[in-house]
Amino acid sequence: MSTPQGAAGAQKGDELPPLRVHLTRADLVRYAGASGDFNPIHWSDRVAGVAGLPGVIAHGMLTMAVAGRVVTDWVGDPALVRSYGTRFTRPVVVPDDDTGALVEITGTVADVTETDGVRVARIDVKAVFEGRSVLGRATAEVVLPD
Repeated sequence: MSTPQGAAGAQKGDELPPLRVHLTRADLVRYAGASGDFNPIHWSDRVAGVAGLPGVIAHGMLTMAVAGRVVTDWVGDPALVRSYGTRFTRPVVVPDDDTGALVEITGTVADVTETDGVRVARIDVKAVFEGRSVLGRATAEVVLPD
């Protein structure tokens, strides 16, 4: 796994260490409590079905946050993240079991710039569930550690 020292020497094209996360229904309950988003599509199979969804889905912002971990783990300090944004392209369907939904996350250094002695990397993040991308245009900008 890359270390913060690896982030310090980052170059365009570098790949961040991949991350695999299993989201469970318990994670959805905890996130609902923390965020205040109690929309029943995130906990009720019946309501999710009525809404035309294939099952209970993870909160988009939870998926985004989990995907952002690939960046914060790599850079070593979440305070070094200047920006992070994405579009939500597909839901992550979370089964009612102990395994949950596997989200596989990768990142690539898309660019490195330097201004006034501060090196900044743009990271392209990819999150995949069941072989399909669930985030679009997921990009973070981080200050690289010395």
